[in-house]
Amino acid sequence: MKTIEEIKAMIESAVVGVQLEIVLNPSPVAQHSLVVDPAHAVAVATYLRDAEELQFDFLSNLTGVDWLDKKVEETAGEGNKRVDPGHLEPGHLEVVYHLYSMALGHGPLVLRMRTVNRADQVTLPSLTPVWRSAEFQEREVFDLFGVVFDGHPDLRRILMWDEFKDHPMRRDYVEPDDFEYEPTPHDEVLKRATEHRAEAQKETEAAQ
Repeated sequence: MKTIEEIKAMIESAVVGVQLEIVLNPSPVAQHSLVVDPAHAVAVATYLRDAEELQFDFLSNLTGVDWLDKKVEETAGEGNKRVDPGHLEPGHLEVVYHLYSMALGHGPLVLRMRTVNRADQVTLPSLTPVWRSAEFQEREVFDLFGVVFDGHPDLRRILMWDEFKDHPMRRDYVEPDDFEYEPTPHDEVLKRATEHRAEAQKETEAAQ
């Protein structure tokens, strides 16, 4: 398999205007990845699939990552660091794709896309038109992380019910105190559901 640097150079030669960044993996596996700008992601994916020397014809899996806003450290002389509480680096959502070539027997190539933020600009292009195996997995990331995949053929929740609010895999997700919807609550869930019912009963009695 070609190196990540070689693949990056090939893509840049084939896809005009593309913006790519190599993310190095310092672990022994050294599974480096490429971050692609969303505007050129479909063109890059198509090239990776169709290029004779690459033929990444199989998307094995994809997942989501939630990067929270973080306070930025600033150096204050002599290597001392301080945190400016008013200076935040906006967070974002990230989707990570693992690609293999069944035809040439190589991989994985790890491809990443990032949203503008994690609040109101969370749209990324769907890669389902390039690799059909992305369909259900992009639905899962939509459901659990809230990434909206533009061009997906059937974007709807796949694990949570349609009326469910929020996205359970977000790092700042807060569980509701009402678990009455769970058919067989256990342990801590059962305790919280019981407490909620007791509180609701008191409120009902007080209102009468």
